[in-house]
Amino acid sequence: MTGFAGRVCGLPATRHALIRCTAADTRGNLSTHREAFHHELLAMAQAAHNSGGIVIAQVESLVDHHEILQAIHVPGILVDYVVVCDNPANHQMTFAESYNPAYVTPWQGEAAVVAAEAAPLAAGPLDARTIVQRRAVMELARRAPRVVNLGVGMPAAVGMLAHQAGLDGFTLTVEAGPIGGTPADGLSFGASAYPEAVVDQPAQFDFYEGGGIDLAILGLAELDGHGNVNVSKFGEGEGALIAGVGGFINITQSARAVVFMGTLTAGGLEVRAGDGRLQIVREGRVKKIVPEVSHLSFNGPYVTSLGIPVLYITERAVFEMRAGADGDARLTLVEIAPGVDLQRDVLGQCATPVAVAPDLREMDARLFQAGPLHL
Repeated sequence: MTGFAGRVCGLPATRHALIRCTAADTRGNLSTHREAFHHELLAMAQAAHNSGGIVIAQVESLVDHHEILQAIHVPGILVDYVVVCDNPANHQMTFAESYNPAYVTPWQGEAAVVAAEAAPLAAGPLDARTIVQRRAVMELARRAPRVVNLGVGMPAAVGMLAHQAGLDGFTLTVEAGPIGGTPADGLSFGASAYPEAVVDQPAQFDFYEGGGIDLAILGLAELDGHGNVNVSKFGEGEGALIAGVGGFINITQSARAVVFMGTLTAGGLEVRAGDGRLQIVREGRVKKIVPEVSHLSFNGPYVTSLGIPVLYITERAVFEMRAGADGDARLTLVEIAPGVDLQRDVLGQCATPVAVAPDLREMDARLFQAGPLHL
């Protein structure tokens, strides 16, 4: 599902909307029955129409009438033009898939289907990424949240791994609108296989901002000794990469608990895991824990002051925000992987000092054992 507001027919950019749906009937009513999510389709069409602008809808096909009234997402009174695009290459369901029926098939308690979706992960490599994801799954087991948000990137596969580990009792959501089911990974992120419902993205954020998330599991790009996180800007000057924050701030400021995921170093990192231990085969060139983040996407001390627990998971160490002797919250090392050296492999790979908890413990050995994770 895509939406775009820009120059249409040579007219001023601010009034017009280009949207995408599945089918249009003879009166311009638009359905979304083959779309994985709805984003802000209705809101965009209403805003453009009520501002005197033009609404152009791309669809797969024209129909005489829609068989299911509830499939209509944008009424024809808002639509000016319909463009039929019957080439699947130009109407993909996600960036990676032309069409996946699982994204529009409602959840029916089909445990076998979910298990089949997760099964390929069992044979995957036990690399740094998988170890971090496994440790996040353990947080699901420990915290027993009711509603969970999974972020893009490394967190996206946590749902599949959790089902593979036999966990249930929680509902996974993603910001694009799917509720329940198993969130998709990679370029299909935003969709979910066998969801319970799919709401508009603005409605999803209304729910998030109202405090609906018990646990948010999000990616980690850069972290400093104060517990601040950067996911939005990398580099300086003209060469800087501006990724933006998306819904990151909305989610991290309203969730009841936040877990960040990322490797301790980047750029060539290679690890070997087995028999419950971890070995750093080749260290990454870039240290992810820095003296000060280059762009503030998440304020660790502020969020901690609200009473929200914050955890940072890497493949070899786990950190959390804890109060120091002066009462100020700071980044504190609380877990270390069995097999790694505290000074050489952890503290020496941080570009700034971090506190070490007096009750420092080893990460669970099951994280570093081949085969499925059993909890």
